[in-house]
Amino acid sequence: MTTERTLGRFGRTGIWSSALKTEDPERQGEIADAAAELDDLGYGTIWIGGSPGVAHAAPLLEATSRITVATGILSIWQHTAADVAAQRAGLERAHPGRFALGLGVSHGHLSERYGRPYSAMKEYLSALDAAPEPVPAEGRVLAALGPKMLELSRVRAAGAHPYLVTVEHTAKAREVLGDHALLAPELKVVLDPDPDSARRTARDYLGFYLPMPNYTNNLVRLGFTEGDFRDGGSDRLIDAVFATGDADAIAERAGAYLAAGADHLAIQVVTGDPTRDLPRDAWRRLAAALPLSD
Repeated sequence: MTTERTLGRFGRTGIWSSALKTEDPERQGEIADAAAELDDLGYGTIWIGGSPGVAHAAPLLEATSRITVATGILSIWQHTAADVAAQRAGLERAHPGRFALGLGVSHGHLSERYGRPYSAMKEYLSALDAAPEPVPAEGRVLAALGPKMLELSRVRAAGAHPYLVTVEHTAKAREVLGDHALLAPELKVVLDPDPDSARRTARDYLGFYLPMPNYTNNLVRLGFTEGDFRDGGSDRLIDAVFATGDADAIAERAGAYLAAGADHLAIQVVTGDPTRDLPRDAWRRLAAALPLSD
């Protein structure tokens, strides 16, 4: 679908984790070791979750030698385009071709400045273009869900990094993006062969996202209803937006996203505390089962 150069940069499979972002100096060594292992395992990209800044990528790049490091995603309300462009240029000089800038409009309850998200993103991209050291379109991806933002991802960025989406959304996104833009959805997985236990873990985590209209509006477009959003999510919703089971079952589900048009999957292993846990054993087991490169 995408160019070989773009796909080669991201690989087929990456790891998405907000636990790889920290302000705690006591955790930095542990995180650096985890990043180095992800590099050694052959994953294509580390996606830093938890609304990171560009600076959060620096220690991960320094701890690794090959893997791409991406923000997944940087909120345009929290960082000025001028600062982002300058910081990105510094990373590019230190680690050429290994940083990808993931941008998003976040959510209304997380920023007092939130408003006109589509127009604000267009203006932000123009500011990145006009910076003294511009961020090229091929160096950035957008957290796009709806058709307008997906189209913007196609014409003003390397492609899209949708979060909390289904296989069906992936197919629809590919239609909007065409054959040459990157489509790199995030996929939450629970590595647990017990369906009831896996759904409990998934439901505990999904409940955090269900009050956010950006996600629920997108899910409604896909055919879900208000009833699916109650009590942490219906079984139907959980099964649509999570992959659960053993490593082979996860790989089979990942294959469905790839068959629907995804070029790359950003795998988020959901645990009891995914904002702090570094599930390295799970990452190892999945590395043996998932396609890591084309």
